[in-house]
Amino acid sequence: MTMTEWALLVVFAIPLAFICGSVAWAANSATRDRRSPVTRRHLALGAGLCVAGTVVMALTALATREDVHYDDFGSLMTALAGQLGGLTLLLGLGPFVPWLLRAAERHAVRLPGPLRLTAHGLGDRRGRTAAGVTITMTGTAVTVATMIIASGVTAMDRAEYVPQARSGALHVKIFTAERGPAARATLRQELPAVPLIDHYRENGLLYVDVPGSWMTYKSHIGDQALLRYLTADPATPYDEGTAVMITSDDIGATSVRLRYSPTVTSSSLTEKVFPAITVKAPGPGVEGVFVPAKAVRSLGLQLEPDEFIVDPSLHRTSPAEQERISDRLGKDATTYVERGFQAPAGWIPFATVTALFALGGALVATWPPSSGSRSRRVLLRLGARSSAHWLIASRTAFRAACGTVSGVAAGCLIGLLLVWPMTASIAWDPVPRPDFVVSWPPIAALAAGLPMLTVLITTFASPGRGFPDTRAALGSPASQEPEPGDRGATA
Repeated sequence: MTMTEWALLVVFAIPLAFICGSVAWAANSATRDRRSPVTRRHLALGAGLCVAGTVVMALTALATREDVHYDDFGSLMTALAGQLGGLTLLLGLGPFVPWLLRAAERHAVRLPGPLRLTAHGLGDRRGRTAAGVTITMTGTAVTVATMIIASGVTAMDRAEYVPQARSGALHVKIFTAERGPAARATLRQELPAVPLIDHYRENGLLYVDVPGSWMTYKSHIGDQALLRYLTADPATPYDEGTAVMITSDDIGATSVRLRYSPTVTSSSLTEKVFPAITVKAPGPGVEGVFVPAKAVRSLGLQLEPDEFIVDPSLHRTSPAEQERISDRLGKDATTYVERGFQAPAGWIPFATVTALFALGGALVATWPPSSGSRSRRVLLRLGARSSAHWLIASRTAFRAACGTVSGVAAGCLIGLLLVWPMTASIAWDPVPRPDFVVSWPPIAALAAGLPMLTVLITTFASPGRGFPDTRAALGSPASQEPEPGDRGATA
């Protein structure tokens, strides 16, 4: 296996191991003793892990709260530490699930009759019910944390985004000069009526400086068509011996200095000053100094094609056209169309999978009771199939809600703490963090929708899932006689 495959295996195996550990711990912690459903030792150890995980996440959030440059490796290690803290928190919540179910069942006597029956069956099949609710809790927590972190990372990426060209412009980057003719021919076939703009690169060394400024500016080498594209103004004067500084800063350059060498191995550079004018940049992505191709060739430098550009004022390339051109170019060149910031959507499939994982846990927790359980005997005494189905649906919703609500709470805590190390900037000139706008409506929809979806699935699937035919069962006198342990449920 390659290093990348090993890294992916670790990335997915570690969270899965923690989640499986939490589920197994919840199932093993569910004792058969109704008075003491979870041992104090398990609860104490789980509480310790929860506190430790929360402290680790809080420390990573404090360590990355400032809007400064963070080292690449240090930022990565901090984020990984925070993620391990979140997984430790989920692991520590495992033994609290059977305790929560028992507490809900114990206090059900204070509820009205229908709600009392709903909460009364939580003690059946303790191990399976606790495991299913824990799966729902962990799946919901990971989903909610992913949604919060994705919202913060998207906001940060939007703040750091810098356009690479004018909006709608097609740039075809040439890898080598030998592939230039083939790439041009392909573009002519795909866009026969669209003018192509040549952007050159020097075959040597070329640095562009502005007197009075310490910065070295990007050079744009081409002809009049390139100047029109860079300035987005056909009235910009063009002269083969004059450079044009395109900037959004208040710089009034009247000359530029070119430092150059015909070979890349030269230890000394020749300097020459060209007159220049300054124009306002139409937007980010085109700033730099335009140098006419003829002026560069006069220095003895050889030019070769670097990019072919399609001016967006003449033709806007559609996504379908870009895909078709990219497929035809193959290894000759790469294509890029500036369409502004595009929010990443890679987290959506992951969140969908974890939400389905939580749904599966809710269904496991509501699996049909065994023939000897108290829940089955209560169903047999209800007297009508519709009443039995109502009780099944209400218990399904209650168990799913137990896992969903606790998962949403844990996910919000994890997401709001981990969003800080996950948005730590590694840029030398970091931008201030934007406000983290949490998408509460999708989180609320998940919290309310998952129990409802579980109820719908259970309701439509219940006749074929092994639930008893109550009308047939009621014909048996033995089935109608309550057992001593069930009088509290039917009172």
